[in-house]
Amino acid sequence: MWYRTGADFVLLLHLGFVLFVMAGGLLLLKWRGLVWVHLPAVVWGALVELTGWICPLTPLENHLRSLAGESSAEGDFIGRYLPSLLYPAALTREIQLVLGMLVLLVNLALYWRVFFRPRGEQ
Repeated sequence: MWYRTGADFVLLLHLGFVLFVMAGGLLLLKWRGLVWVHLPAVVWGALVELTGWICPLTPLENHLRSLAGESSAEGDFIGRYLPSLLYPAALTREIQLVLGMLVLLVNLALYWRVFFRPRGEQ
């Protein structure tokens, strides 16, 4: 029970981190100081995708699921449906490179809007 709960928590944390990497730049429109948390997250997210590294949260979740006696395909709603969002079956190296570039481009545009746009522009 505790291992499954832990695995679900890690999965939700992972999903939240991915969403923060992709869209967290929007939060900078209101809280510019968040840049010190968001920028390292963007760098990490882009590096993981561009280099093919494995995020440490993935093996942690898998280990907890294994200790719970289930695979990532089993379990409750979180354990059954959310992994396909984070670990799509059709994910190729080329798609990872595109995702890494997308992370960089989206966040560069957001950072430009927040920090480098002339003050008078809307």
